[in-house]
Amino acid sequence: MKIIQAPMAGAQDAELAIAVCRAGGIGSLPAAMLSFEQLQNELQKLQTQLNSSAFYNLNFFAHQTPTISDLQYQRWLDLLAPYLEEYGLRIEDIPQGRGREPFNEASLSLVEKFRPPIVSFHFGLPDDKLLGAVKATGAQIWSSATTVAEALYLESKGVDAIIAQGFEAGGHRGMFLNKDLSQQVGTLALLPNIRKAVNCTVIAAGGISDARTMAYAKAMGADAVQVGTAFLLANEAKITPEHKAALQSPAAQHTVITNLLSGGYARGIPNRFMQDVGAIHADALPFPMASLAIGLLNTAATKQGKTDFRSLWAGQNAILTQPGSASEIILRLQNG
Repeated sequence: MKIIQAPMAGAQDAELAIAVCRAGGIGSLPAAMLSFEQLQNELQKLQTQLNSSAFYNLNFFAHQTPTISDLQYQRWLDLLAPYLEEYGLRIEDIPQGRGREPFNEASLSLVEKFRPPIVSFHFGLPDDKLLGAVKATGAQIWSSATTVAEALYLESKGVDAIIAQGFEAGGHRGMFLNKDLSQQVGTLALLPNIRKAVNCTVIAAGGISDARTMAYAKAMGADAVQVGTAFLLANEAKITPEHKAALQSPAAQHTVITNLLSGGYARGIPNRFMQDVGAIHADALPFPMASLAIGLLNTAATKQGKTDFRSLWAGQNAILTQPGSASEIILRLQNG
């Protein structure tokens, strides 16, 4: 069964994607946290170091940038006030802006220039005009679904493959039709139900960390698997030493869904902020706006050797992961 390395923004660059492709998998390059120039450079590396027939995935976020009211912002500041004071930061130090940018015309220009074989999206799809332009390049279109309703929507838009993202998955949930966590289910329930509902390719994601969990995904009808957390410990990944240590410690046995670090629901190992105020808080700004203040606080905490605001993304089977090269991890996934 084909192994796809999940795109993990902030945890990797082209090096991991290249290594996975060379090992026989499908490497992915996440664009969400890269500037136009950075993404262009990473794509250049991919095309220079891989042969022209290499099958890789270029991933974008397709979220809607929210509008924030003064009241929302004030409530968020009130929640952060003790931490800003603790780290000697002012409200004026918080960066202004839109946070992470969704797929747009600039993104499209790079897709048209480099023509990646796969373009995937998280948080739904871009508008029909942008989506049509991506299809016109000849790229396969993939996107994540966390419910059957989302899968049916994606199929109606003509995607080539649906990534069935179970509740076990680390990092950001791909939810886009609603934000109701009670509708989120594990891979064991989600995968066969999406398989039954759609006719396109279905890729299993969430909790797949070893050969046994891969076998379960195949038995439930997956055409391929997308693996994230297992590749966080790859030699070619770019996570911090603290993140790497956490993944190999008892802390990896317990992961939670939080909205505190970016505003979007995401699964990771709890940090101090999440433990102090609760993993999910009503006053967190919506995705991706919360990340502006959290990024500032994380930088200040990191300078003091602390992980109080660090995003230690990990799936529920993180404890099964082992370090090694990307090729070694693929062999373990295939053979145990």
